[in-house]
Amino acid sequence: MTTVASVEPYQVGGKQRYRARWRTPEHKSREKGGFTTKEAAKLFLADKVVSMARGDYIDTSLSKVTIGERAGAWLAGKESALKPSAFYALEITWRLHVEPRWGSVALQAVEHSEVQAWVAELAARRSATVTLRAYGILAGILDVAVKDRRVTRNVARDVDLPRKRKKAHVYLTHEQVDALAREAGQYATLVRVLAYTGIRWGEASGLRVKHLDMLRGRLQVDENAVKVGTEVIVGSPKSHRVRSVPFPRFLAESLARQCEGKTREQLVFGDGHNHITTPSWRDGWFVYAKRRSGVPAELTIHDLRHTAASLAIAAGANVKAVQRMLGHASAAMTLDVYGHLFDDDLDAVSAALDEAVRVSSVGDLWAIGDSGTSETSAIPVIARK
Repeated sequence: MTTVASVEPYQVGGKQRYRARWRTPEHKSREKGGFTTKEAAKLFLADKVVSMARGDYIDTSLSKVTIGERAGAWLAGKESALKPSAFYALEITWRLHVEPRWGSVALQAVEHSEVQAWVAELAARRSATVTLRAYGILAGILDVAVKDRRVTRNVARDVDLPRKRKKAHVYLTHEQVDALAREAGQYATLVRVLAYTGIRWGEASGLRVKHLDMLRGRLQVDENAVKVGTEVIVGSPKSHRVRSVPFPRFLAESLARQCEGKTREQLVFGDGHNHITTPSWRDGWFVYAKRRSGVPAELTIHDLRHTAASLAIAAGANVKAVQRMLGHASAAMTLDVYGHLFDDDLDAVSAALDEAVRVSSVGDLWAIGDSGTSETSAIPVIARK
């Protein structure tokens, strides 16, 4: 039977010292010397044996690797799980903000106070979004180190993080959408499609002639084209699900003009071959169209998606219809984003209930007078005997 742990004496400089030897759960031999007494070596070894029995043994030799050495595998795992655009932002954040500070630091050398100081310093000069992303990378790498039993706990957890403030949505009226589209020139149809269907820019960019059903007034969201760095990456929609989105009939003619002379496989917007890319936020056509149309200057391309949701809700669409149109994972997600736009429905509910009571016999039981209020008190007549 192989000895799992042992203490052996040895001589160094004419003095007796003791060495503790043990095998890890992976059956690798480890040792630590320099103990002045046999008892001290036994106590050290007992702690190792107990930790292995509990399942929380940490091989300290493995915790000497650096954050940078562990980052490659962590990023590779994220690349296979994330959309190219999301991974691109992650990889950029690692190179610019995490690697310079933590790349050469050993796993076992990371301290909670230093992580907190780094987060505070980063938040002071960068946005909450960038800070939280950078922190998430460091914490994620350490989470894996804990699972791999390289460190006992993740010291990056439970630090104070900046709050990410949600940007206020800009909602356009029908008149404002029309004004913006008129000033957008050749992109007029694109603006109207974004504002009345709620599809994302990348989904509009990937829209092909074959995806349009003019008879039903539907467009099929099947592709998503996003510019990542200098390259346009074509993939599935954000939700990874194909969806059918209705478009108003008044868009049919202008959409048909976009498809003239194109094959079924060609792109609806642009020259049919190359995906259109988002306009420059400094001096692109969208900037000038906003300025000339008089819509709010803070309007973004993505706000046209929010506009589509608001116009649909105002037209009477329920939350499930809006969810399906936008491709949200659940109605709860739709309510989280646009719940405030349904507030007017509460007034409609109370008015409908009031009318229903008036036309039923129940109204008589409550002694409702011509003025619409109780003639006596708030206590129902039926309760009096």
